[in-house]
Amino acid sequence: MKIKPRQLLRQFTIWSALLPMATTVLVAYLGTVLWSLKVSMSNSRTFPSDEFVGLAQYERLFDNERWLLSLQNLALYGVLFIVACMVIGFLLAVFIDQKVMAEGALRTIFLYPYAMSFVATGLVWQWLLNPGNGIQQAVRQMGYEDFTFDWIIDQDKVMYTIVIATVWQASGLVMAMLLAGLRGIDDDIWKAARIDGIPTWRVYVSVVLPMLGPSVATVFVLLSTAVIKLFDAVASMTQGGPGTASEVPAKFIMDHLFGRANIALASAGSIVLLLTVLILLAPLLYARSRANGAGGTK
Repeated sequence: MKIKPRQLLRQFTIWSALLPMATTVLVAYLGTVLWSLKVSMSNSRTFPSDEFVGLAQYERLFDNERWLLSLQNLALYGVLFIVACMVIGFLLAVFIDQKVMAEGALRTIFLYPYAMSFVATGLVWQWLLNPGNGIQQAVRQMGYEDFTFDWIIDQDKVMYTIVIATVWQASGLVMAMLLAGLRGIDDDIWKAARIDGIPTWRVYVSVVLPMLGPSVATVFVLLSTAVIKLFDAVASMTQGGPGTASEVPAKFIMDHLFGRANIALASAGSIVLLLTVLILLAPLLYARSRANGAGGTK
């Protein structure tokens, strides 16, 4: 079949438009990943070295108490952050879906925190949670002299303050995504539920949430990746303290990359985080491929 010059020009234009992105993926993303993998298997310190040491850096990484503590903190933070964001975001979406007054203004208010920088959010919450001039001091000035809210300087509770700050920022995004899913549900489902006398909460649990499966899965992946790359909020609120009580993997990597001049150990940590992201994405990509395959065979 002979290709017409116009079709050939159109295909050339399309591929030319995709070329910068393809180059970025191959060189900037895949290239840096392969370079980091190579460095993580070397004895590099301040500068890259070609001395191959195999998996020695990974063994050293998981023998490091600070790294293990960062993983524990990340696990605690991840569970609380994802659950709280999904619950609060879903409730906000349900609330706005009732076609309340000033819906547009409320959507903007709930979504606005997500438009802020995590650094700005962290600094604001650091001030609010500071026992000397934040919430604790304000309540005490109202006459409650024994009121105490010093979580940000408590080693056992400092991670909860980071959860509070980041949930406040990210819940609006979850609300917006789930609200879009709710608006796509057919009104006939609600009419049938009212006729059958099914309680509203039961409809949400048994009908609405299963129908929101793709939206919930997307939200879960976005929140999970946000958990893994957590750095800005910690750096601006606690700097990893008190001590190392709020240490997270991303901060561990940055400290060893720039502060301790150990790029091999930092690269090993980054590869571990990358593998974690791929593990989280793999089930979603597999489910979507199965769904697309099933749709194509119909």
